[in-house]
Parts: sequence; C-alpha cells; structure tokens
Amino acid sequence: MNYKSIAENIIDLKNADLALREKLIQSRQLSNGYNEEMKELHNRNAKILSDIIDKIGYPTMDKVGKEANEATWLIIQHSIGQPEFMKKCAKLLKKAVSENKAAPKSLAYLTDRIAVFEGKKQLYGTQFDWDEYGNLSPNHFDDLTKVNERRKSIGLNTLEEQTEIIRKQAENENQLPPTDLEKRKQEIEEWKRNVGWTK
Repeated sequence: MNYKSIAENIIDLKNADLALREKLIQSRQLSNGYNEEMKELHNRNAKILSDIIDKIGYPTMDKVGKEANEATWLIIQHSIGQPEFMKKCAKLLKKAVSENKAAPKSLAYLTDRIAVFEGKKQLYGTQFDWDEYGNLSPNHFDDLTKVNERRKSIGLNTLEEQTEIIRKQAENENQLPPTDLEKRKQEIEEWKRNVGWTK
C-alpha cells in the first residue's frame, strides 16, 4: 500500500477546502449560510476520504504522518452533510486516539460537533455560533468547570480564553452576525432534518 501518495491526496483535499474558505472570507460570503460551492466540496472530499478509509482504515499518524492525519480530521469535521460518515469516523478516531495514533483534540472537536448537530450538549465547548447579542459564543455545554477540566486534560486553553480568540478571528475575517437570527436558526433546524441529523 502506497501510504505516501494517499497522504498527499488527503493533504490536497484539505488544501482545497482551506483555499475555498479563504476565497469566501475575501468575498465576505463566509457568514452567509452554507455556501453551495463549499457544500459540494465538503461532500466530494467526504466521498474521497470514505473510499480511502474503506481501503486503509482510519488514516492514523503511523500510516500517513501527522499532517495527513490532521487533514483527515479537518475533512471529517467539515463533512457536515454526511451524518453517518461523521459518526462512523468518530468511532474510528476514538479507537485511533486510544492507541495514541491520533490527537485527542481532534476527537474532542468531532465529538462536540456531532453533539451540537444532534441537539445535545458539548463536552469540550469547541463549537461556536452567533448569540442574540451578535457575538460568537459556545453552543450549549454541560458545566463550565467540567468543560474547562476536560479541555485542560487534552491540552486546550480555557473556554473563556477560546471565546476571546474565536471572536477576534471572526472580526479579522469580517464575519458578521446574521441579520435575522431566528430565521437562521429555523434554516439550520430545517437543514439538520433534511440531511438526517434530527428527525
């Protein structure tokens, strides 16, 4: 098995994702709902990665190296229109983390993202959205003290520190809160039902 070419392929997928994100930031379209071009790219990347996983199993650090392993996580994290794929990958990633072949941070982010889409509370507070005051704030989580303990255990900063970073980043990227928050919430709920996150 030629893991080197597989690793390069995975990194190329990640780079295409980041390049499109940068293009949307520059054209100030990143905050305007789920961009159609981005949705297509995310679904295409997920399909390619799914085929790779079928061939070699989860692309762990020992197989594809650190960069491609992290790129794998990013592609999964962005495959939001593929609930079954994301959940399958979360199980594979959990096993890889338990064997020290992937980063615990990656699992924390993926676990939280799935929880948010399923309407559950996050454990690590990694997922943010706009609040009623026009600020990016963490999606629902269980308990701040516990969240910070969990974050510390895997080398993350406190949720308060991360909130500052996320808000600053959004400002630097000219991201703006939605003009109609309620409408956006309804659109998200409808989208979650359509792709199969909720019933």
